[in-house]
Amino acid sequence: MSPAHLPEDPCVLELIGFDGDDTLWHSQDYYDAAQAEFERIVGRYVDLADARVHERLLAIESGNIHVFGYGAKGMALSMIEAAFEITGGQIHSGDLHRLVGIGKEVLSHPVELLPGVRAAVEQVAARHRVVLITKGDLIHQQAKVARSQLGDLFHRIEIVSEKDPSAYALVLRECEVEAADFAMVGNSLRSDIAPVVALGGWGVYMPYHSTWSLELEPGFATDVPRVIEVEGAHAIPAAIATIAQRMG
Repeated sequence: MSPAHLPEDPCVLELIGFDGDDTLWHSQDYYDAAQAEFERIVGRYVDLADARVHERLLAIESGNIHVFGYGAKGMALSMIEAAFEITGGQIHSGDLHRLVGIGKEVLSHPVELLPGVRAAVEQVAARHRVVLITKGDLIHQQAKVARSQLGDLFHRIEIVSEKDPSAYALVLRECEVEAADFAMVGNSLRSDIAPVVALGGWGVYMPYHSTWSLELEPGFATDVPRVIEVEGAHAIPAAIATIAQRMG
């Protein structure tokens, strides 16, 4: 939809935030592939179903977030810990080395934009201040922003260790914007939508076909006035305009 065909904004949102991973560019697919390779390696030593490999790795990753943070480095370290625990220390050194390699592969994967993302951000940026708010490993996220070639579209780029109400509140204070005048675009209900709505802001939820289990927020309802769900990036500008109408 071209800007000329977007609904007129009776009220102007002061700031629009965009998530990075699986909102602007593909990410989870690479982690899913890493998980499959991990299970293939560990499956040489144990029965995957009996050992509950997926659940045990997820539990270890969850417990390590406060130490390693989010991202490929924490994933690789958690895989090494989980592999040693699940196999009772029987895993070979060569397979441990392969787990390190899996982490490096995720860190170096190409950045492929989701369809229509650049045009959508450009349309939104023509009317509003836009900020990129992404979480994870600082170096990895900086590299992805650079490879995406989208950095020039944003007024500000924030890489945070966690996306919770306090993190968003800090960004809003630094941007001198009230939560009611802020909308966040993202694929994660837990990280992108729920915290912003809790502050009194708005959400544009764009689901991705695969979501990490720790990013699910099954208790959050999207059928509320402050959240609009879209099927793709092409629908983001119109959703932002609709939110501006609802503000009136």
